[in-house]
Amino acid sequence: MANVGDHFIVGLSGDKLNNTDREVLRSLKPVGLLLLARNFSQSDTWLDSLRGLIEESRSLTDRQDLLITLDHEGGRVHRTPAPITHFPSPRVYRKKSREVAQAMGVELRSIGVNVSWAPLCDIDSNPKNPIIGERSFGTNVDEVAGPALEFMEGLLSEGIIPCAKHFPGHGDTSTDSHLELPVVDKSFNEIELLELPAFKALCDAQVPMVMTAHVLFPKIDPKNPATLSPTILKGVLRDSWNYEGVIVSDDLEMLAVSERFKRKGTITEAFNAGCDMFISARHNDSKLVLNLAEELEGVQGKAESINRISSLIKDYANSYPIIEIEKNILDRHAILNKSLNA
Repeated sequence: MANVGDHFIVGLSGDKLNNTDREVLRSLKPVGLLLLARNFSQSDTWLDSLRGLIEESRSLTDRQDLLITLDHEGGRVHRTPAPITHFPSPRVYRKKSREVAQAMGVELRSIGVNVSWAPLCDIDSNPKNPIIGERSFGTNVDEVAGPALEFMEGLLSEGIIPCAKHFPGHGDTSTDSHLELPVVDKSFNEIELLELPAFKALCDAQVPMVMTAHVLFPKIDPKNPATLSPTILKGVLRDSWNYEGVIVSDDLEMLAVSERFKRKGTITEAFNAGCDMFISARHNDSKLVLNLAEELEGVQGKAESINRISSLIKDYANSYPIIEIEKNILDRHAILNKSLNA
């Protein structure tokens, strides 16, 4: 599957590789790993376990410059054991987002991570939203755009790749895309006023990656959620905004889209809509990603997408050794954290 692995970021089953993990890594050679809570041992030697997990993954994929990725927003989106600092949610650290991002970046680098799936550019505009809430910096454009931009810049200053998510906006949903397909009944003119400005600010600042939302906007594209919508991805990001970075899907195993991605042709539709890379957390169907990769391998017109991914790797994807972070650094971060919670 030469080159097709450039389009995939995959999850692993635990804090050690099993045989299925090894098969996926060896045959697909994915460009990146998605670290989840299950990949961090709860023992005192979790750093050693993580080091072994990543080193074996590099060996099996023949990739030194793997994207090692993690959802690390603070608040309820925190996967790592102590002593990694557990910062509060973005709503709490909004006024110090750059400082928090820099602190997070130092700590992420110490555990080998080079991609943080943050910041959220979603506007928390729907009180019934079960999934966003305080994960968002705020409830209006001014509260979100500036802090998101500063968070992006803070991560970049510490050598961590940021990703603006969930495009074009998950903030006005009333259902959870992990469980079902949310619907936002807004026109393009309406999302242009509320949902899009924060994303536009980061795209104008050349954020390296943008993650799609598994959300349906029927007044914009009545058939396809954003992940599969050429109107939304190519039409806005590529054609209107001239965005040249990498577009990555949210996890394909989320129930909003998982059944659709089991159908032949869906991965091709998503690629043709504008997705360069795809995340498969491998929660349930351990080999689904291999079937998707086999189909994508035959799709034409991947050169431009591969070039975007290659540029991302070349410009940003540093390989960081896993080390025990110095106590004086953790102490400084603890002081920052205490000031946020005061």
